[in-house]
Amino acid sequence: GILIQSISGTLGYKSKGVSSFPFSIYLGISALIGAIIGAKIAIDVKGDLFNKILAVIIVIVGLLIIFRPKNNYKSLNEFTTGNNLYISCLVFFFIGIYGGFINAGIGIVIMLFLTRYNGLSLIKTNATKVTLVAIYTTAALVLFAYNDKVDWLMGLWLSLGMFFGGWFSSRYSVVKGEKVIKATLLIMVILMSIKLWFFSN
Repeated sequence: GILIQSISGTLGYKSKGVSSFPFSIYLGISALIGAIIGAKIAIDVKGDLFNKILAVIIVIVGLLIIFRPKNNYKSLNEFTTGNNLYISCLVFFFIGIYGGFINAGIGIVIMLFLTRYNGLSLIKTNATKVTLVAIYTTAALVLFAYNDKVDWLMGLWLSLGMFFGGWFSSRYSVVKGEKVIKATLLIMVILMSIKLWFFSN
């Protein structure tokens, strides 16, 4: 479902002329390699303490994104080539490792880096993120399918709903601009933080 939603979201943004290709592909491959490594790393961290720390980090990251200076999604002030590309690939390799063994809150971490370092607007950041997730999730699907852990019938129905959801939400966000994304992000940050702080056990 997540894979189909990400693909439809990518197509939706592209239909509105919002794309960061091939930048998003480079980052997706870097994150994928990191995720494979991260999935094999066993890290012994006290769950309750970690979740509370993560909740605080998510709030801080969310506020930084929400209250950043306004930036039009067609802005030319983006840093996605040369040394910036190499640094971004390295960072997303480590983000992939993080996602491989924790994953919680990784979307917000991705958004923080793309907006604060690469200078992407929230609209273009979301367009890049859905492409990353599509690459990331494809590998996970192959792995689960190989181990016969996929309910294909349920996945089909879920995918249909998420496809249309991803398509319309991506196009809607471009039309309505960053205010809608910021409002949605604020709600997501609050709910995620509450879940991690009070309902992590």
